[in-house]
Amino acid sequence: MNHIEAAPSQLSAKTELYNLMLAQIESVFENERDFIANLANCAALIYNTLPDLNWAGFYILRGNDLVLGPFQGKPACVRIPLGKGVCGTSAQQRATIVVDDVNQFPGHIVCDSASLSEIVVPIINDGQLIGVLDVDSPILQRFNREDAAALEAIVESLIRLTDIP
Repeated sequence: MNHIEAAPSQLSAKTELYNLMLAQIESVFENERDFIANLANCAALIYNTLPDLNWAGFYILRGNDLVLGPFQGKPACVRIPLGKGVCGTSAQQRATIVVDDVNQFPGHIVCDSASLSEIVVPIINDGQLIGVLDVDSPILQRFNREDAAALEAIVESLIRLTDIP
């Protein structure tokens, strides 16, 4: 199992929470490799474990668009072109993006006006973009590098323990 990097005596409460969640995700995925089932459980675990979220879920690459996949939260935008909004930009750049204030992000796509900050992690398997993990918060500056590292580790476990179509 992956653990979030930190000196053992200096584990923050956030790091401990992420390590617990990563262990739960790996346990849930242990005997299930179905892509959709694992995305659904992963979204539910993130949404119900991390504080101060109003949306957590996945967008799956279909052609040149990201299409809504399993999620927790209010209904969301169904289709996002690559390069558009935070999700499309993360997918196109193949890089995690942390946005302190979504209203300051050029081209931000508003799915829920309550979302104020966002983090998006691309899902890349064997060099192929599969989609993105998108997590939103109604609190400005909710996410930081610690969140990015932890969510990247969760995506790595998802890729390793799931049959990607």
